[in-house]
Amino acid sequence: MKIVLWVIAALLAAAFLFSGLFKLALSREKYIAAQDWAAGSPRWAPDVIGALEVLGAIGVVLPAVVNIAPVLVPLAAAGLALVMIGAVAMHLRRGEYSALAPSGVLLILAAIVTWGRFGPYSF
Repeated sequence: MKIVLWVIAALLAAAFLFSGLFKLALSREKYIAAQDWAAGSPRWAPDVIGALEVLGAIGVVLPAVVNIAPVLVPLAAAGLALVMIGAVAMHLRRGEYSALAPSGVLLILAAIVTWGRFGPYSF
């Protein structure tokens, strides 16, 4: 199970690193063209969410790899789960049901890592 948690954490890190850097790299206008939810959000929202995703991606893997404060891994996974709860709620509110699958899968994976690293498979 520890290997499964490592694989899930690596997948989470890759997905959130890509998503976060995408939000941070594009200008607001280009990001709105790609993701229309940002048009109705505060100006700062994509940047803050992108920064949280990048930090979560780093936090879900790096502390365990370098064996410095590995308790941060489940905390980062819990933070990513909270971000995805917000994403699921937003997609439901906007009626974007096709976007629920990726958000839901990432939410479930983050919850699994949180459970596993806080619980029976902690470092």
